[in-house]
Amino acid sequence: MPHNIPVSRALKGVKYEIRGELSRMAQQLERQGYEIIRLNIGNPGRFGFRTPETMRLAMIENLGAAEPYAHQKGIFPAREAVVMQQQSRGVMDVNAEQVFIGNGVSELIDLTLRAMINPGDEVLVPSPDYPLWTAAVILNGGKAVHYPCPVEKGFEPDLAAIEARITRHTRAIVVINPNNPTGAVYSRQTLEALAELAERHGLVMMADEIYDQVLYDEVEFVPMATLVKDTLCISYSGLSKAYRACGYRVGWAVLNGTVDRAEQYLHSLDLLASLRLCSNVPGQWAVQTALGGYQSIRDLVSPGGRLYEARQAAVEAVAESRYLHMVTPKGAMYAFPQVDADALPAFDDQQFALDLLQKQHILIVPGSSFNFDSNRFFRTTLLPEPPLLKQVFQRMEEVLDDYR
Repeated sequence: MPHNIPVSRALKGVKYEIRGELSRMAQQLERQGYEIIRLNIGNPGRFGFRTPETMRLAMIENLGAAEPYAHQKGIFPAREAVVMQQQSRGVMDVNAEQVFIGNGVSELIDLTLRAMINPGDEVLVPSPDYPLWTAAVILNGGKAVHYPCPVEKGFEPDLAAIEARITRHTRAIVVINPNNPTGAVYSRQTLEALAELAERHGLVMMADEIYDQVLYDEVEFVPMATLVKDTLCISYSGLSKAYRACGYRVGWAVLNGTVDRAEQYLHSLDLLASLRLCSNVPGQWAVQTALGGYQSIRDLVSPGGRLYEARQAAVEAVAESRYLHMVTPKGAMYAFPQVDADALPAFDDQQFALDLLQKQHILIVPGSSFNFDSNRFFRTTLLPEPPLLKQVFQRMEEVLDDYR
């Protein structure tokens, strides 16, 4: 007689609602013939954004060299290109041996945590967060301790609250800048204070900077690696967002700061990288061309560019709404609106996302899915053409009108 297969207890507390139940319901509706506007994932290719042609050509020209396994850390031209980018930003204490190429930043988050965490260790993670961070901490036996990034502060971290959460079990601080889901870009002052906090308590700084070039209104992006000197800093980025190459699955992690005191940790990372043999090799051949070539993302985020105009469409739609407020996104490719408590006191983000999907065939992500203790927010991508995004907000307004 067949038995049910038990689920690993390690999955308790792990969630990723960006591709969760609502996404599965959307897929069922699509099978029934409905067209769903999928605003749940930052997936530029789905909305017609193209990877720069030079990157595709670089992959094609090197396909023959991409057939064998590569070095576990990645091919040298890719790692050296990352080093040169870091040096151009003022990060001088880095070389190719301190760069690890992975199957997207997602894999590298898992590897770098796995090499660090013992059962019961704590990692400080922002709230709201990109939920992969919380999940990866839990799956590697740690405890994710969430620190607030209040809407009243423009979603910048509450430094006093972070320090109050540090215990003898704390190992690292995670910073997501530019931020997903809020679009906040942290000030130099905030980042300097975070670096000082990590150094004073001997914590590893883990800086998720995948949206480092997706910036609006000439806002300044400050790489965390330029500020951290007296502790270990791990910076993450990749090809998925600025280069619109999500499917290539190419990310990198760069270690700097007190690398001389982290020799064992680097050996552990090298071991874990070896166990998965290597990351996707064809995509790695696009890195040097991407980082050294024309940065077309700047056209997209400048006035008149598609991402800039989509963000403006969202800002204007929220301003015209009877129900919505929003901290204007300074970076990334998301909007994170809030529903006014006075206008709709009984609002629930999960129910709204469900109703919006069933009535208007629009898929968004409830704000509480980002390990956030409010049910009055939701996240939408800024990837559709601006006219379609305006239409999306109009259809949201219709659902909110029904609630009223």
